[in-house]
Amino acid sequence: MFARSWSALLGAVAALPDDAFARPSGCAGWLVRDLVCHLVIDAQDVLITLVTPSDTEPTADADGYWLLVDPPTGDDPLDALIPRLAAAYGDPALLKFHLDDLGAAAGRAAALADPAAVVATKDLVLTAGDYLSAYVLEWTLHHLDLIAHLPSGPLRPPGPPADALAACRAALQRIAGVTFPASLSDTDALLVGTGRRAPTAAETAALGDLAQRLPFVLG
Repeated sequence: MFARSWSALLGAVAALPDDAFARPSGCAGWLVRDLVCHLVIDAQDVLITLVTPSDTEPTADADGYWLLVDPPTGDDPLDALIPRLAAAYGDPALLKFHLDDLGAAAGRAAALADPAAVVATKDLVLTAGDYLSAYVLEWTLHHLDLIAHLPSGPLRPPGPPADALAACRAALQRIAGVTFPASLSDTDALLVGTGRRAPTAAETAALGDLAQRLPFVLG
């Protein structure tokens, strides 16, 4: 599923027209170009982690990789750096090329990785399989962010794979210890659950007391 969700996201970026890079993304305060720049750093993180072995026992699984954190305030230095890096690319084609280059390498490294190998990242130790499974949530949410404000039509890239959406909904429910109502689609559960959009009146009613606990921000 890592390969399918990552390939779908890379394909969506590759299909973006140049003018889409100046549109807002689903990440508050970030343009599409900023989000794509963040994905470049994500690809680097995958490459770094897969060649960072650990000789200790795993301390987390795929769900345990994620923590529920406070919503971002914009004060994080890396969050502030991303827009400056993205703007420095200038031509969207350069940003696309860099992501395609690193993204392809990250995909190959993931395919070659031994799922049972133990790696270290973020002060955690996980199997490579669990680490890559955790990243399905990253790819899927950012795929939704990428297309969040793009106009409908034949040029709009498709969304994430259906099985990735379902898996990520289940993962978010486990991480947060909740169950979203069946009336919410997988996409809506992820968008509303992580605060990427406000629930409608009907969704708020369906959520009941759970609506007061939103959003569940992952970090």
